[in-house]
Amino acid sequence: MFFRLAVKSLLNRKGSIMLTIMAMAVSIFVLLGVEHIRGQSKQSFNSTVSGADLIVGARTGSMNLLLYSVFRMGSPTNNIDWQTYQNISANPKVAWAIPISLGDSHKGFRVMGTTTDYFTYFSYGKKRQLSFSKGKPFEQVFDVVLGAQVAKKLNYTLGANIILAHGLGKTSFSMHDQSPFKVVGILAPTGTPVDQTVHVSLQGIEAVHIDWQQIANMSGGAVSQKQIQALELELEPKTITAFMLGLTSRMNTFRVQRDINNYSNEPLTAILPGVALAELWQMMGLLENTLRLISGLILVAALLGLSAMMLASIRERKYEIHLLRVIGAPPWFLFFLVELEALLVSFVSMLVGITGLYLSLLIAGDVLSTDFGMHIGLNILSFNNVLFLLLVAGSTVIAAAIPSFMAYKSASIGR
Repeated sequence: MFFRLAVKSLLNRKGSIMLTIMAMAVSIFVLLGVEHIRGQSKQSFNSTVSGADLIVGARTGSMNLLLYSVFRMGSPTNNIDWQTYQNISANPKVAWAIPISLGDSHKGFRVMGTTTDYFTYFSYGKKRQLSFSKGKPFEQVFDVVLGAQVAKKLNYTLGANIILAHGLGKTSFSMHDQSPFKVVGILAPTGTPVDQTVHVSLQGIEAVHIDWQQIANMSGGAVSQKQIQALELELEPKTITAFMLGLTSRMNTFRVQRDINNYSNEPLTAILPGVALAELWQMMGLLENTLRLISGLILVAALLGLSAMMLASIRERKYEIHLLRVIGAPPWFLFFLVELEALLVSFVSMLVGITGLYLSLLIAGDVLSTDFGMHIGLNILSFNNVLFLLLVAGSTVIAAAIPSFMAYKSASIGR
């Protein structure tokens, strides 16, 4: 009877109750959405690269090395001599090595020169290997493998010819148009910077720059593609941008890192990607807290609105309260009746907010994945979000305390 009375009382005021539910549902939608996306983004961010024990580059800060080697953002302070890479990768403690050469672009997307070991050993997430949605790894000098977003946004398919540009701008006047590359593979989506990268061989990088140097030094002269292919054995790079290392044993990580940092032939920096990723995410802590504060303030505003609506309804329900007192309802009954009504409004708002968030993620999932590289799961009720829902319920009880006390006081006076 207690529950039915609360429901009928709410239905009797369905206009104001519906508006209150919508206001609270929006605030819960924002609160849970911010927390869910924050948690999913952090998990995706920390799993951008996995399996690599060390990332090595020219002497620089760990953040800068991480940004240009993993996220393709910024530029290195210097390059690494090819012989240095060979010496370190030949260390018995090194299981595999992936060289990285940056510097060119294609329509705003970074071009990365590497070897086929990249497709074998590079992993992301929980050590998930790269896979191909179409085609295969590059084999020839002028083969190219595209990330998923590059292929989708530029509408490229297997067999398409693309021309690389010198430099990193979206618009370049130094085009390697004498050496077009052929698309031989398209990677499956990963939700990492891999999706926005154009992958070519190190020999391909060297080949187009031989061509570019000829164009720069000769009026209209250029090395033909056939001539470059004939020189394939001589296309060994002189320098690279960075390289990733996988070690035979994790026990050797700090020892190898120290040896690389103390490398005598040239100044190098070796970083642990997991540690660097955690440090980079900590720098974004202010943004996290700001988003949480904003969503929390929205919730507080909705709860104050709920309290004001319940308080106003007490004055309109004087005859109802008097009738309940006549039939023998004690003051505490009215106190808990108002609290139950507030909790029912809160629970319905939670249901609407959770449903709205789930449907929004379901609809916008593909857009977030393809345009922003964010793979947001649909498991909304994580541990943190359950805690937030309990916090909302507790806050509702507190917000309804004043109108509940007013009902109690009104019943006591009318006794």
